[in-house]
Amino acid sequence: MSKNHIWIVLAAYNEAQTISNVLNDLIQYPYQIIVVDDGSEDNTSELALAFPVTVLRHICNLGQGAALQTGISYALLQSDTQAIATFDADGQHNPEEIVHLLEPVLSGAVDVALGTRFAHSDNAINMPFTRRMMLKAAIWYTRRSTRLTLTDTHNGFRAFSAAGAKKIQISSNRMAHASEILNQISKHKLRYQEIPVTIRYTDYSLSKGQSVFEFINILWEIISGGIR
Repeated sequence: MSKNHIWIVLAAYNEAQTISNVLNDLIQYPYQIIVVDDGSEDNTSELALAFPVTVLRHICNLGQGAALQTGISYALLQSDTQAIATFDADGQHNPEEIVHLLEPVLSGAVDVALGTRFAHSDNAINMPFTRRMMLKAAIWYTRRSTRLTLTDTHNGFRAFSAAGAKKIQISSNRMAHASEILNQISKHKLRYQEIPVTIRYTDYSLSKGQSVFEFINILWEIISGGIR
């Protein structure tokens, strides 16, 4: 696996508390890493620049969807890019599992590998009951609206082939981008596969996640046709 051909994109907003630990773990693996600092008000960029990674910066906070699109677009501009994975900057994901998402993509079996935290009972560590119920509701609606056979949704751990990533254009700047990606997988009939991944919830990661109010707004945006 050539380091130059695999890109990991992290959208980071005020992640000074975790970014160094996350990058210290990621640089142990043969990937190119892009950190998109989405207008952070802390020293996220400065900390990221201490590592052998590419750091891009939005002047103002545009939202996670916009940050991911910036990182993906940058990776696609590089020569010989084979695959792109998205990875959270808050410490929820396990870098050892990136290879499992990349395997079916690099083999040509699928265009997109989607992480699922619900494949096994112990994959969602310390997940609060309310978060589980919110996600179950989102999964039910996503299955109906996209016709994709999924066990998870709004999981930021995923991988695309370069060709698959070119088909995905994220226009929903904030958290609704996760639903938009799934809608575009369905629209473009991209081949996909779910891969079991571990999501570890901490007080910090939960404070950065969606509130019930934000979840309702996202669901309404999907139902009202605001996401394509």
